[in-house]
Amino acid sequence: MTTPLWQPSTTAIESTQMHALMQRIKREHDIDLNDYESLHAWSVEHLETFWSLLWDEFDIVAERRGEDVLVHPDAMPGARWFPQARLNYAANMLRRRDAHPALIVRDERRRRRVISYAELYDQVARLAHALQASGVTEGDRVAGFVPNSEHAVIALLATASLGAVWSSCSPDFGTHGVLDRFGQITPKVLIATDGYTWNGKPIDTRARVAEIVESIDSLERVVVFPFLEDAPDLDIIPGAIAWSDFLDNDASQIDFQALPFDHPLYILYSSGTTGAPKCIIHTAGGALLQHFKEHRLHNDLDAEDVFFYYTTCGWMMWNWLVSGLGSGATLLLYDGSPFAPHPDTLWQIAGEEGITIFGTSAKYLSACEKEGLMPGERADLSRLRAVLSTGSALAHESFDYVYASIKSDLMLASISGGTDIVSCFALGCPIKPVYRGELQCRGLGMAVEIYDEQGHSITHGKGELVCTRPFPCMPIGFWNDPGGERYREAYFSTFPGVWAHGDYAELTSHGGVIIHGRSDSVLNPGGVRIGTAEIYRQVEKVDGVLESLCIGQAWQNDIRVVLFVRMRPGVTLDDAKCDEIRRMVRLHTTPRHVPAKIIAVDDIPRTLSGKIVEVAVRNVVHGEPVKNQDALANPEALKLFANLPALAK
Repeated sequence: MTTPLWQPSTTAIESTQMHALMQRIKREHDIDLNDYESLHAWSVEHLETFWSLLWDEFDIVAERRGEDVLVHPDAMPGARWFPQARLNYAANMLRRRDAHPALIVRDERRRRRVISYAELYDQVARLAHALQASGVTEGDRVAGFVPNSEHAVIALLATASLGAVWSSCSPDFGTHGVLDRFGQITPKVLIATDGYTWNGKPIDTRARVAEIVESIDSLERVVVFPFLEDAPDLDIIPGAIAWSDFLDNDASQIDFQALPFDHPLYILYSSGTTGAPKCIIHTAGGALLQHFKEHRLHNDLDAEDVFFYYTTCGWMMWNWLVSGLGSGATLLLYDGSPFAPHPDTLWQIAGEEGITIFGTSAKYLSACEKEGLMPGERADLSRLRAVLSTGSALAHESFDYVYASIKSDLMLASISGGTDIVSCFALGCPIKPVYRGELQCRGLGMAVEIYDEQGHSITHGKGELVCTRPFPCMPIGFWNDPGGERYREAYFSTFPGVWAHGDYAELTSHGGVIIHGRSDSVLNPGGVRIGTAEIYRQVEKVDGVLESLCIGQAWQNDIRVVLFVRMRPGVTLDDAKCDEIRRMVRLHTTPRHVPAKIIAVDDIPRTLSGKIVEVAVRNVVHGEPVKNQDALANPEALKLFANLPALAK
């Protein structure tokens, strides 16, 4: 039996909201749930009772709930949750209205702003009334070209209060990337920034905003807030009005529109690396109930917490973070490079602001380790009790790094889900131990299983991560897909009636989950399926390797494993280093995992949310088109993989 890296104490377990829920279930349903596994099993077997209980436990603000909890429970898709309910997402986020800090806003220019819950309510009221006066009503789209600032949060909540639909891109998106997204949803209003700062460099976005405005005919109002400059000149942007001039400063109350549980709240986008981004419609009730569950039960979030996630407004983790307002917590927003002006900027902020839950990406933790950062020695992390990681599988060595160099007594939660469900299938658990390389548990109320290629559920071995029963945060469809064909093809075509998420994963003996990579990037040499994360973990142990990307290349009627590596400056990929990489992979995996070719590259392409794009590289290597390069943060990197002589022999 593997020794856990962290084990919560009995006292800590008994103080959690999850433990309190277990006690409530015991009292009300006369069932003794002794551990997380029994709680999870009960939550999946009794879906209606479980989600109904959570509605009451979280005291959802609603005009009414209604009697029905789940209609058409066997339909995937097609099930409906709380069909008689009428609620408003923003009303639940703004139930607290006192002087307690709602938002602490920091950026790499060292600016700091604090907005209380009372002030946040007031600012949302002013924007909501202004939007309403501009003709925004239920179902209209409001688009945000926004950095991670208070303006974005205010705009989302004001939009939601009216029953309109919010959708955002971060300002590092190129014009074509923005139009590929907003151009599909015909927004009535655009809320935009004048610019942002990255790694010390000011980046003016006004010309880009002007191009966006000129290209989207549906826009009736363009509102620009100052972020780069204090008083930017907006003449270059057709019809633009300054944020301060647009607000209705006489407004003091919000008329929250009570809407159905499955009313659209926001539209998120797939990465778009294999075609136009899919416009995924998420519901107000689904996001609300699922986020409350994940925040309060799986992370034990409460009103005394300072909650941080390093994210942009173009990544679903921003939407997930904003829902922390519903628990009365303080959100820490940060915009800019995580390594500017110095490598341990975020950890210093964590100490200064007393962050209790620190969220980031696996790549960031790996980069901190490679930089030799020792946050636990340089920052006061006494209040920190949880580190969350997502974006890709968290390497075993990163687990070691967190406990050795950040803090030994905390819950390290590697979490996995995605834009598709704006939440998690597997995540952390404050009443369970943490094991090296594992996501702690499957989410409550989520019937997550692993299927083999024949669609049989397996408890040992690797396969497709699926969800076999309905869940509230399942999107209601894609924009401009009235018949739902694209939606069904995306999630329900692999195993009819079952959500197939596209992750290659396995369950562990501890009740945890291991993610081995995306299913569409699984390698298949000699007919043996290999997850790319299994290779990355070994390669990036090798001194001098910063990061890697692995694909399967069609070769002589088979597939051969090709590994691309980005080396640390001053380190050369010579024969000795290639041999070291192969030895490391062979020693800790199997001969099938050993790459047939190892090639050094100067850069590795990734999406705007930081994920490496194995499929796009595979297409380039095989001479196939990459349909939507505007979805990439560094599309020029793809050229490094084209027509490589080493891959022609």
